Amino acid sequence: MNLSRRSIFQNMPPVVKNLIIINIIMLLATFVFRGTMHIDLTRVLGLFYFESSNFRPYQLISHIFMHGGIAHLFFNMFALFMFGRILEQVWGSKRFFIYYFFTGLGAAALHSLVNFIEVKSVMSNLTPEQIALVKSEGVAVFEMGKNYAHQGMAALNIMLNIPTVGASGAVFGLLLAFGMYFPNTELMIMFIPVPIKAKYFVIGYGLIELFLGFSQPNSGVAHFAHLGGMLFGFILIKVWKKQRNNFY
Repeated sequence: MNLSRRSIFQNMPPVVKNLIIINIIMLLATFVFRGTMHIDLTRVLGLFYFESSNFRPYQLISHIFMHGGIAHLFFNMFALFMFGRILEQVWGSKRFFIYYFFTGLGAAALHSLVNFIEVKSVMSNLTPEQIALVKSEGVAVFEMGKNYAHQGMAALNIMLNIPTVGASGAVFGLLLAFGMYFPNTELMIMFIPVPIKAKYFVIGYGLIELFLGFSQPNSGVAHFAHLGGMLFGFILIKVWKKQRNNFY
């Protein structure tokens, strides 16, 4: 069993392997810093709304390596392993590296644009005094384990002071790429008793994310970040396709 696991790890392409290692280390570091130094790394490295006082430009990259817990990390890294290793073998490590971070940044871009629209919409229904109160005291309210009773103020506080974390945007980009390169490959998906072709799975998943993005805007899941990863992945693949027709 140990030899089998070692063989899988050794045969994993380098970018995928190192991304998985870094993501695991960052989650462990999050637990250690929180438990021993009372520092929440997700508030340092997670991606805040760009007009928030907590926003830093490096968060556009660093949030891709942060996760909200073991389950969040596991599902993202499992998808990275399943789809990413195949794509890295097809593209090569350099192109895979470019694609992964391009889709991760694309996810952050679309997520931030949607956040901007949502924030302005919420602010339009608040008084300047209410907005100023959220900006000055919102973090302290969260630290007490509470939020505002006023619906608009509570929504604004979440948008300004809760960071986005995770590699999901880049992972959805990988899923899109797999569906485009290997459209007729049949996948066995949990809770679906029959195999489904990759192209149908990608289309279906994308439509579900679009529906959830509009119907559950405050669910705590960055649906438009997922769609951003797929959108920017589609754009980059189309650019590459013009340069060289290497689809399978």
